[in-house]
Amino acid sequence: MSAPAGYRVAVTALGHAYRGDDAIGILVAEALRELLPQDVPVFIDRGDALAMLDHWSDREAVVCVDACAPLGEPGRLHRLDLSVDTLPPAGAGTSSHALGLAEAVALSRALRLTPRKLIVYAIEGRCFEPGAEPTPEVAATVRSVARAVAREVACLRQTI
Repeated sequence: MSAPAGYRVAVTALGHAYRGDDAIGILVAEALRELLPQDVPVFIDRGDALAMLDHWSDREAVVCVDACAPLGEPGRLHRLDLSVDTLPPAGAGTSSHALGLAEAVALSRALRLTPRKLIVYAIEGRCFEPGAEPTPEVAATVRSVARAVAREVACLRQTI
């Protein structure tokens, strides 16, 4: 007997609510609760690699949403399919966390716990200062990123 479709797909949103643009993952997660079926869990993680692995446990597919360091255009969305793409090495400017997604992916691969499909939506941020609000250009992307993630989840549910 196979697991229900929703159980096989999950969303992990990373971020910190009070660190400027690092809140984007949490804001997208809140918007997703209105867009996704109830059987698709949306987890909020704050950069704990072990918690992420726990949330990925027994999933066929996981979509991660996270802020990334500025690469030129705050609010720009990057989509990575980690079955074919790789995350740049830690410290190369793709994460706003000292430890987090890159480490969770590396650990999951080492332990052979990586979901078959692991998709990352990374939104370029500009400000990650403690106590800061998200910048307007990043906050303006919440609905469009949430819709993109919801479409991704719908496709994954049909294909796995």
